[in-house]
Order: sequence, then structure tokens, then C-alpha cells
Amino acid sequence: MAKQNKENKDNSVLRHIDQLVKEEERLYGKGQLNAGDQKRLAELKVELDQYWDLLRQRRALEEFGENPDKAKKRPAKIVENYEQ
Repeated sequence: MAKQNKENKDNSVLRHIDQLVKEEERLYGKGQLNAGDQKRLAELKVELDQYWDLLRQRRALEEFGENPDKAKKRPAKIVENYEQ
């Protein structure tokens, strides 16, 4: 049951990432972006970084025998300072 719960939570994070990517693609597809679109695009990039980081945390915790539910979405100022 615990493994299924973990997979459900990982899938929930992946679904959220997918929704964000689709919104990002929609905005890029517009071509010309107004100020509101540009602001939203910047927000999407940060949120995507946060959710990818959350997924990596969950997987790392599980790999080392820890509870993946200990993973938390980190603040933007932290994930934005990571090197790609």
C-alpha cells in the first residue's frame, strides 16, 4: 500500500508538471507576449523548477530508504539558485 501511495503522489506531481508545461507551451505559441503573459511565463518557470526539485527529492529519499513524504516544495529563491 505504501508503494502505491508513493506512486500516486509522484504521479500527482508529474501531472502538475505536465499542466504547467502545457500552459508554458500555450504561452510560447502565442508569439507576441504581453506584459501579463511574460509575468506568467516567469512564474511558470519558477513553479516548474520547484516541482521538478520536489520530484527529485522524493525519488532520492526513497532511493535511500527514507520516507518520500518528507520532501517539501522549496522556496523559489532556493531552486532558482541551482545550477542547471
